Amino acid sequence: MGRKIKVGVVFGGRSGEHEVSLASAKSVMEAIDKKKYEVVPIGITKDGLWIASGDPMEALEGGDMSASQPAALLGDPSRSGLMRLEDRERSVVEATPLSQLDVVFPVLHGPYGEDGTVQGLLELAGIPYVGAGVTGSAVGMDKAIFKDVMRAHSLPVCDYLVVKRKEWEASPDGVLDRLEAELSYPVFTKPVNLGSSVGISKCHDRGGLAKGLAEAARYDRKLLVEVAVPEAREIELSVLGNDDPMVSVPGEVIPSREFYSYESKYIDAGDQASGLVIPAEISAELTERARHLAAEAYKAIDCSGMARADFLLSGKTDELYVNELNTIPGFTSISMYPKLWAATGISYPELIDRLIELAIERFDDKSRSLTSYQPPEEN
Repeated sequence: MGRKIKVGVVFGGRSGEHEVSLASAKSVMEAIDKKKYEVVPIGITKDGLWIASGDPMEALEGGDMSASQPAALLGDPSRSGLMRLEDRERSVVEATPLSQLDVVFPVLHGPYGEDGTVQGLLELAGIPYVGAGVTGSAVGMDKAIFKDVMRAHSLPVCDYLVVKRKEWEASPDGVLDRLEAELSYPVFTKPVNLGSSVGISKCHDRGGLAKGLAEAARYDRKLLVEVAVPEAREIELSVLGNDDPMVSVPGEVIPSREFYSYESKYIDAGDQASGLVIPAEISAELTERARHLAAEAYKAIDCSGMARADFLLSGKTDELYVNELNTIPGFTSISMYPKLWAATGISYPELIDRLIELAIERFDDKSRSLTSYQPPEEN
């Protein structure tokens, strides 16, 4: 048997989804085929410090970094590995190789991980990585630009408007007047660049809208306000692949609260927990439409590797609306993304295998592109 593929699993990070990332990464590292892969755990603290050696997962969960080595990835393809930082008096005086990496599996949800920032670093470092590239990650993270791209590709989305935080703070009554003139209640207010339903509110009147905008403004400089789908059902599908993606069976989320909030995702438990129905109880025609829209949305943002496509289905009209693409979806063994693939015939360990293969495939394809001009050969 040949050398094991060395996989750097990156988790934690500087976002409100830090704890969710730890749970996802733990599941990935437990399920990955240890006969085929050598796992290099890489943690990122809430302050942005990269740590390796020892047990980075235990360090992040317990807050004790004493046994972990500060580390970094350099944007230098000649040193495409994890570097040990020798930190003396708060200045890095030496960076020495800690571990060469064949591929990186970023399990980072939200800003500074799912938004193209880490992907850009990995591109500079010349290391293959699982999931969407810089463009797909950035567009998938920015809910407003994502919806603009959907509209440009004639894919159905809810009516929406974008408000800047400074605009809201400077003229709250003017913002409320504009929103009420152009959108009808109820509406949702959301931070544009955040996931896991953090900072999202459902607003039924002017007072609720003001509170919702204030809450969203705590988390982002851009705020999305979109019209609620009547009697909405939350339909989700998993997408896997690069240029020719495949789509899973659909599933339905039955939220424990009025909508699928952070609390209903991660806090409510037992009889109060949100439910998952797989496959979703929708018609064959709606299933095929959802799968088609998921693939088209995926290709529209130049996504690769994986994404979970989230839809809103109107209980009144049976119309489907593209809500968002999560380019690094929740990845615990009981998360919707792997559960949908399990129902479609791909097990959790096999899914990890395929994602690593797709990462290397995309890297190899990209490596074929010339990086300096060469005149075409004359016939």
